[in-house]
Amino acid sequence: MSFAASSVGGRSAATAYEFGRTYVVRPKGKHQATIVWLHGLGDNGSSWSQLLETIPLPNIKWICPTAPTRPMSLFGGFPSTAWFDVAELSEEAPDDLEGLDASAAHVANLLSTEPTDIKLGVGGFSMGAATALYSASCFTAGKYGNGNAYPANISAAVGLSGWLPCSKTLSNKLQGVDEATRRAQSFPILMCHGKGDDVVPYKFGEKSSKCLTSNGFQDVTFKAYNGLGHYTIPEETDDVCAWLTSKLGLEGNAA
Repeated sequence: MSFAASSVGGRSAATAYEFGRTYVVRPKGKHQATIVWLHGLGDNGSSWSQLLETIPLPNIKWICPTAPTRPMSLFGGFPSTAWFDVAELSEEAPDDLEGLDASAAHVANLLSTEPTDIKLGVGGFSMGAATALYSASCFTAGKYGNGNAYPANISAAVGLSGWLPCSKTLSNKLQGVDEATRRAQSFPILMCHGKGDDVVPYKFGEKSSKCLTSNGFQDVTFKAYNGLGHYTIPEETDDVCAWLTSKLGLEGNAA
């Protein structure tokens, strides 16, 4: 099956698929936080970096990587930029653990060179949101899906029009990890979803937020937008800005 077979000895799919170009939006004011922002299926880091350049969060450095180009089961094996393989956008679809781990490791690696006094976060849109939420679950558990230690100390996660991969195994992932319960209680997550989303169904996103809450995440905010399809709007962007400013303790709009 697709790319997973090309990895060697259980190592991540990153050995077989190279990540694309990374775009960086530098803070216009005092640097207080760095967020890796992940694009959706078939997109690249450039389009989101252009949008993030315009939003009024001068204290954030945005890192916008580009996913590897890989055969997508959803497209009958046709190649696309994707953080992991997807067979179908539904709760019953199998999770590509190897691809998810490789992309979560890429995010952690991008954050590894940030100064120690800078708060770190991860966010994304659609499949990028799914990868961001998966990264949050890895941070909370202290390990990737394959059991390797998760190294990044992230402080927040944002998912727009997305879902939580591996939701059925989340409770198992967190069980028996002493610190996981404490981390889940305090880790802030923002999920936003349009009620008119015809790509990633609204109920899929809503169920993902409920799964997080039922597994001990006590700081999950789920925002619904009437009439919004599978895209973003200024109202949603404003909500993200206000939430990040609050949760990361940013100085606000004054540069």
